[in-house]
Amino acid sequence: MSEQFDVIVIGGGPAGYHAAIRAAQLGLKTACIDSWVGPDGKAALGGTCLNVGCIPSKAMLDSSKQFWNLQHSFGVHGISVKDAKIDVGTMVGRKDKIVKQFTGGVAMLFKANKITSFLGTGKLLKGRQVEITAPDGTKKTIAATNVVIATGSAPIELPFAKFDGKRIVDNAGALDFKDIPKRLGVIGAGVIGLELGSVWKRLGSDVTILEALPDFLGVADAEVAKVAAREFAKQGLKIELGAKLSKAEIKGNEVHLTYAGKDGEKTLVVDQLLVAVGRRAFTEGLLGDDTGVKLDERGRVVVDDHCWAGVEGVWAVGDCVRGPMLAHKGFEEGMAVAEIIAGKAGHVNLETIPWVIYTEPEIAWVGKTEAQCKAENIPFKTGSFPFAAVGRAVAMNEPAGFVKIIAHAETDRILGAHLVGANVSELVSECVVAMEFKGSAEDLARIVHAHPTLSEAVHEAALSVDKRSIHKAN
Repeated sequence: MSEQFDVIVIGGGPAGYHAAIRAAQLGLKTACIDSWVGPDGKAALGGTCLNVGCIPSKAMLDSSKQFWNLQHSFGVHGISVKDAKIDVGTMVGRKDKIVKQFTGGVAMLFKANKITSFLGTGKLLKGRQVEITAPDGTKKTIAATNVVIATGSAPIELPFAKFDGKRIVDNAGALDFKDIPKRLGVIGAGVIGLELGSVWKRLGSDVTILEALPDFLGVADAEVAKVAAREFAKQGLKIELGAKLSKAEIKGNEVHLTYAGKDGEKTLVVDQLLVAVGRRAFTEGLLGDDTGVKLDERGRVVVDDHCWAGVEGVWAVGDCVRGPMLAHKGFEEGMAVAEIIAGKAGHVNLETIPWVIYTEPEIAWVGKTEAQCKAENIPFKTGSFPFAAVGRAVAMNEPAGFVKIIAHAETDRILGAHLVGANVSELVSECVVAMEFKGSAEDLARIVHAHPTLSEAVHEAALSVDKRSIHKAN
C-alpha cells in the first residue's frame, strides 16, 4: 500500500515550499517532491528562484553595482580608486555561497516542520496518487488526501537559437560565465534580459539587447519606460526595438546573429548570447491518464480563483498556473491553498501583486497603467513627483526617476502606482498595502512620512493627485 499523506506538494520552488511549510504548520502530514540538485550533487530546494533566479541574480546585480559605482559614481563623494578590478570567480563564488545558504535554509525548515522530502520528479496519477521517479530511475508511489502541483516554469528556447550552455545560454548560464564577455547579445528586453544585461554591462561587456516588440517595456507605464530607457542609454546599454531574430549560428568562439530590424535584415556578432524571451509552465510528464486535470493552450494547469484544479483534492499554484510568473505570487498562492485545505480562509488578490525590475534605476509597479484605464473607460487622475526634488535621493546621488499615483477620478481610490528610481522595489509595497485596503490617494497624502527619506516621493505624488504637492509646481 502506498505511503499516505494529508498533503503532497509536487515541486519545491517558491510556491511549493511555501505550501509545504504552511501545511505542516497547520498540522497536516506533508511531503514535498523536488528534482533540483545543487553543484554538490545534493538536493537543493528552492526551485529556479533560489538556485538560478531571484536570489543569485540579485547577488550578481549588487556586485556589479558596487563595481560600477566605484568606477563611475564615487567621484562626486570625493572617493577615487585607481585601476579598479573585478575577480569574476570571486563574484560568482559569493553568489554560489548565498544560494547554498538559502537552499540549505529551506531544507532546515522542512526538517523543523517534519516535512518528508523526496528527491526526484513527481507524476500525478488517478486518485491523488503520485509516482516519484528518483535520479537513478527507480520509482515509488505515494498518496494523499490533497495534492498541490507547483512545478514552476522553464526558459523558452528558440528553435533557431538552441541552448548549448556555453555560447548560447539561458538565465542560469548567464549567471555562471567564467569571464566577462567582450560582446554579449541578449534576446528579449524583459526582466531577465534587462537585469542580466545590466550585470555584464557594468562589469565591462559591450551589451546589445534585441527586442522584437516595437515598444520598450510595453507592460509598464509609458513614462516609466521612457525614463528607464534614457537611463539605460546613459549607461551604454544598447537596446534595439523591433528586432526579430531569425538565425543564431555558432562559428568558432563567436555567435553570428541575423535579425530583421526597422531598416531591413541586419547582422550582429557576439561572443555569447543570452536568450531571455520568456518562460513557459513546466508541466511535461506531469499528468498520468484519467487524472481529470486539464492544461490550457499554454500548458498551464487550469484552476479557479482559489487555485483548485477542478478535481477533488487537487490544486495548482505558482508559475504553472494563470497569472504573473513571479516568486512572491507563488509564495502567497502556496500558503493560501494550504490554508484552504486546512479549512481556513485563503485568497490571493492578483490585482495587487507588485512587479519589480532590479536594474539601475529600479522599476516597480502595481495595478493599472494609464493606458489600461483608458482602454477600460475608467475615469482617472494622476499625480507624480520626481526624485530629483527629494532630498534623500539627491544626497545619495540617485536623483533619476519619479513616482506616479493613478486614482479614480470620482472615488479617489488608488488604481495603480508606477515608480522608477532608487529602491523603488521597497517603496512600492506602501502602495500595495494602500490598494489592498482600498485606500485613496488622500489616505496616502495624509500619512506622515519620515524626512528625509525616499518615501517622501510617494507622499508628494499622492498630494499631487489633487494638485497640492508642496515641493513642485502644480
